[in-house]
Amino acid sequence: MSISSNQTLRFQTADDSTVASLEGVTKNYGAVQALRQVDFRVRAGEVVALLGPNGAGKTTAVKLLLGLMQPNSGRVRVFWGDPTNPENRTRTGAMLQVGRVPETLRVREHVDLFSTYYRAPMAPSEILAAAGLEKLQDRKFGELSGGQKQRVLFALAICGDPDLLFLDEPTVGLDVEARRMLWDQIRQLVDRGKTVLLTTHYLQEADALADRIAVIHEGAIIAQGTPAEIKAKTSGKRIRCITRLDITSILQIAGVIAAKDDREAIEIHTGDAEFVVRELLARDSTLSGLEISSAGLEEAFLALTQNSVRNGNQKELH
Repeated sequence: MSISSNQTLRFQTADDSTVASLEGVTKNYGAVQALRQVDFRVRAGEVVALLGPNGAGKTTAVKLLLGLMQPNSGRVRVFWGDPTNPENRTRTGAMLQVGRVPETLRVREHVDLFSTYYRAPMAPSEILAAAGLEKLQDRKFGELSGGQKQRVLFALAICGDPDLLFLDEPTVGLDVEARRMLWDQIRQLVDRGKTVLLTTHYLQEADALADRIAVIHEGAIIAQGTPAEIKAKTSGKRIRCITRLDITSILQIAGVIAAKDDREAIEIHTGDAEFVVRELLARDSTLSGLEISSAGLEEAFLALTQNSVRNGNQKELH
């Protein structure tokens, strides 16, 4: 979509802190509408977590911002310009779910190769240390475990010392220690003034890292705000108990928003904990292990997406 230099100047002046944006973007795959009229911005120096169920449009949004595909309508901007601009591409790094590299090259060879794509890359030793790969640098990529491969892809994403880093499900397959290490590296990048767009299914990860969260569902942004603001969009409590009642029966109790198995117990999200507990006790005299706590990001996410389905996803919440 063409844009005049005057329009570019007005956009740049209107919000100079915006480093990436989707403005009224719609993207279709044939008859399937992956994104519909999406407005989304990433500001300099922040971590933004884009959350949504599988197929919600997260990866499509990332690919548009990377210039890997074009929208059917609307405008995509990165550093106030076209994301396919070579100058802009040298300022971005990306770790995608579908990332593939040659299996026969060694870890250090991959790092050395990717570093040649940039004018001022990070030092190889710094890259390997950031990804925890010093002891694996002589191993072939194809010999690594799934979690180790994820760490290599993270290393390649930061080779160019990018100002804007896209991380699409970066901690899939990582153990707890490796995940925490990657979190620390993301925080260090932001401390240096970098910007990160993160997609993840780990809501604890979004809560721990993100300055701002956007929830996408069925191709539309349905909520945006800080983690605290997103959690505030749903009041209620989390009930955990051991019961003979099945989930179907529990979901029929008034005030129950969601329920799921949690090992030997069932976890319930409700807006009226007192009533639900009375109903549970009335229906199951053997109920035990009762715990009640405040709702968190997971409950807010479930409530937002379920409300979106009930309301036909007609409006964006802020």
